[in-house]
Amino acid sequence: MTANDEIDISRPHPARVYDYWLNGKSHYEADAAAAERVVRVWPGVVLGARLNREFMHRATRWLANEAGVRQFLDIGSGIPTEPNLHQVAQAVAPETRAVYVDNDPIVLAHAQELLSSTPQGRTAYLQADFTEPESILASPELGETLDLGRPVALSLIALLHFITDERGAYDIVRRYMDALPSGSYLVVSHATADFDPDLLTRVAEAYQSTVAEGQIRSSSEVNRFFEGLELVDPGVVVAHRWRHDGDEAQADITDAEFPVYGGVARKP
Repeated sequence: MTANDEIDISRPHPARVYDYWLNGKSHYEADAAAAERVVRVWPGVVLGARLNREFMHRATRWLANEAGVRQFLDIGSGIPTEPNLHQVAQAVAPETRAVYVDNDPIVLAHAQELLSSTPQGRTAYLQADFTEPESILASPELGETLDLGRPVALSLIALLHFITDERGAYDIVRRYMDALPSGSYLVVSHATADFDPDLLTRVAEAYQSTVAEGQIRSSSEVNRFFEGLELVDPGVVVAHRWRHDGDEAQADITDAEFPVYGGVARKP
């Protein structure tokens, strides 16, 4: 069976909806319809998808350049959109290694784009579910690519708001971080209703009715994912303000326009 045989195009998937907002080409009619329902409620979501991607770029660049991280585990990686995480990191350190994980078969169909490593580095792709950390951490794809005896950056970009408390979101993150050595990092971006509760409630309703269940969290709830870790300055902030490199266009965007928190923390 091919990857395409496994793709259910009648139901929207978060990775493909996100691809639509990023003006990608790897989505279907159901994904576009779901994405447009959210756009009608929150026109700024298209800008938000781009800003979220830029947060990932800055966090990855900082980890590779300032923290010296050479291994990345990107779960919920989504459909490839250049530059991908490994391309950002390998531009700093060509020997960087990365493992991508997603549960959407269409990402597998495009995985070759995630495997375009430098000769010095290496990348791998694994189709798996974030909520099963032990199977991901024990997978041959990960074991042949990353050395879990050395620091790893766990990147969870726009993923955790799809994992409810009932599904054990905090415990799952803890299980990943417990398996990683001292000097590893956690990177998170997460939607919030702190700035406009009515808007995010309507967005959540539009999204969950067609795409996936989820849970919007407050600042204190997002901070809980980093318990026991050392937050990198400036802490958990609206993601476009996390080390935004003096970009004036980003500086002019209000928190309510991009209600997504971002943070990076080190495991002591």
